[in-house]
Amino acid sequence: MEVKCRRLEGKVAVVTASTQGIGLAIAERLGLEGAAVVISSRKQKNVDEAVEGLKAKGITAVGAVCHVSNAQQRKDLIDTAVKNFGHIDILVSNAAANPTVDSILEMKEAVLDKLWDINVKASILLLQEAAPHLRKGSSVIIISSITGYNPEQGLTMYGVTKTALFGLTKALAGEMGPNTRVNCIAPGFVPTRFASFLTTNETIRKELTDKTALKRLGSVEDMAAAAAFLASDDASFITAETIVVAGGMQSRL
Repeated sequence: MEVKCRRLEGKVAVVTASTQGIGLAIAERLGLEGAAVVISSRKQKNVDEAVEGLKAKGITAVGAVCHVSNAQQRKDLIDTAVKNFGHIDILVSNAAANPTVDSILEMKEAVLDKLWDINVKASILLLQEAAPHLRKGSSVIIISSITGYNPEQGLTMYGVTKTALFGLTKALAGEMGPNTRVNCIAPGFVPTRFASFLTTNETIRKELTDKTALKRLGSVEDMAAAAAFLASDDASFITAETIVVAGGMQSRL
């Protein structure tokens, strides 16, 4: 990833679920644009490897183990940022789960709870933890999904939780302004490990590609570029919005 601008010089970014896929690409892009980044994952090994990889690219990076549904680990993640850098300017809530492909009417209550806890509630609790350390002019970016508009088969309840993030973005923007902007990104389908059960199936992959105007799936770099824009002063008059990065796939509720 070649980045020539340094829009985020001197800023501190916290990114959840950021040792692979979209989260890691966002952390890397923010770091290449000048931010110090704090990354996280559920496994220490993944954190260590990702931090080492980011540092090798000249990025200031530290990491912490954080399962976003764990209160102590959420606190530890924010504490890691504050102890190392003193404050937070950018928070990207990227963690998500889709533990089943069951239909909504067949879904067990425990699975419903997990989906809400990780995909929605954890973003709120993480922001409660981080809010006292966000500086004036800070930016919160919530990662939703195109499935929030179009719940695909196997992703129906996941899509419902992602729809909830559109409303959460608007509600938080009202509460956190004027000092903090809150926006959302709805990625299209990207060939990551998380989405591999869809994107490695040639028939499904073609169907998803055909639904886009650009006739391709997205890349992690596409999502990272959108996040870097929203985190920067170039987006200083944008808040309470969802940017759909899905190649022209239909995106109306």
